[in-house]
Amino acid sequence: MDFVDLKTQYAALREDINARIQRVLDHGQYVMGPEVKELEQRLAAWTGAGHCVAVASGTEALLIALLALGVKAGDEVVTTPFTFVATAEMIALIGAKPVFVDVEEDTANIDAARLEAAITPRARAVMPVSLYGQPADMDEINAIAARHRLPVIEDAAQSFGATYKGRKSGNLSTIGCTSFFPSKPLGCYGDGGAIFTSDDALAKAMREIRVHGQEGRYRHARVGVGGRMDTIQCAVVLAKLERFDWEVRQRIEIGARYDALLAPSVTTLKVRPDRTSVYAQYTVRVAGRARFEQELKARGIPSAVHYPMSLHQQPAYAGGYAGLSFPVSERLAREVISLPMHADLDEDAQQRIVAAVRDLAPARSKRL
Repeated sequence: MDFVDLKTQYAALREDINARIQRVLDHGQYVMGPEVKELEQRLAAWTGAGHCVAVASGTEALLIALLALGVKAGDEVVTTPFTFVATAEMIALIGAKPVFVDVEEDTANIDAARLEAAITPRARAVMPVSLYGQPADMDEINAIAARHRLPVIEDAAQSFGATYKGRKSGNLSTIGCTSFFPSKPLGCYGDGGAIFTSDDALAKAMREIRVHGQEGRYRHARVGVGGRMDTIQCAVVLAKLERFDWEVRQRIEIGARYDALLAPSVTTLKVRPDRTSVYAQYTVRVAGRARFEQELKARGIPSAVHYPMSLHQQPAYAGGYAGLSFPVSERLAREVISLPMHADLDEDAQQRIVAAVRDLAPARSKRL
């Protein structure tokens, strides 16, 4: 059993993917070829954003967004400590400080009720993460940020395809950033990402930053990076877009079925009624996780932990947060475990997973 089954997905899309890649091989424009612009236009239309900028990775998307906003050394960016390290990493890389806000117990997303207290005069942006595939409380976050005249960057690396009050993740704030890492809901066959905005000036800045700050050939108007998305990776995503709406529906259905079948046995994370999740990971909470993980493996069921340590406890960052505690994040880091999730997960395989979890989990989960 695969944790994420990319082989079955490829089999369903083989002809389209191969044809798209072959066209790139035929025209030979491997960097900034026509597929880059085509993908940007398709994704902008899909999200409803005014602009899409294809970039080298979801991590690069965050960096370029921060640079376009002018975030610099000594500034602060308010974000969550319970996320993949790239969220804080890009803030720290430019010399700014990640200011952490604890998360909600039932969704693992940043707790908007705690956000305003973390904003100081040094804050330059707010960066919520749409963790596990579900958007955070974006209206509340946007309203708080607006009161302080701060832009909001949605880290939507895990939530492309999800909706919030009828709007697409990635187009919920000043800037949205996503990832096309292969295991993501919409993935390529390497690294790739995209940035969304409806601000013309920001879009222009981000397009220049991704090509070393060029506003024209060998004319560098700003400091930039080599942040382009390869043409072949854009071709792969274009092919996968043909199936993506169906995959989103499948993910929502599979996630709902997991919830219904597992709720009596383990603590499941909740999806708010005004939004959807694309379940980049289907994550539950269990006590005694290490042994639970081993027993699943013994039954041939893969799992993963996203994430085993809150960012303020990571060796590279801990020195800046001495004496600070984010108890919900720390608790989740001890208890979360992700089960197989992908659009091609059939009911028989899901029933096998559920049966194993039910058998192994109850005695360990009641004490959460």
